[in-house]
Amino acid sequence: MLGVRLICIGKLKERYWRDAVAEYEKRLRPLCRWELMELPEARLPQDPSPAEIKAALEKEAAAILERTQGAVYPLCIEGKQLDSPALARRLQKAMDHPGAVTFVIGSSFGLADAVKQAGEGISMSPMTFPHQLARVMLCEQLYRGFQILQNSKYHK
Repeated sequence: MLGVRLICIGKLKERYWRDAVAEYEKRLRPLCRWELMELPEARLPQDPSPAEIKAALEKEAAAILERTQGAVYPLCIEGKQLDSPALARRLQKAMDHPGAVTFVIGSSFGLADAVKQAGEGISMSPMTFPHQLARVMLCEQLYRGFQILQNSKYHK
């Protein structure tokens, strides 16, 4: 069974986001070895300078990179936009070579270049979404990807 790890910077504060993610986690667990890791966001002052932001992202990157497994897919605006069947094909490719995949969602300041270069970046859209919503959307898309691979009626 494929190991799927989602590494996120920060915790979900609102209950409705946690409930949405929990629903998709429940659906994903029979389909993969699901693991969600929430890492702490680096502390920054109220109005951080570019150098302070870069240092914070590099600190977060170190924590992220020591926890990745298998193919790494950082979510970033520079990444490649995929449709749901293309994401399913990436899951299938990972299943064909036993191991794991890691998806990464950064902080509100994004991800350090080291994380972006650790794998194949994925962009959900040219639009910007709150990180909480991006987490829910990614969980849903992973579930949809597994349903596509099973030829279920979920994916229309």
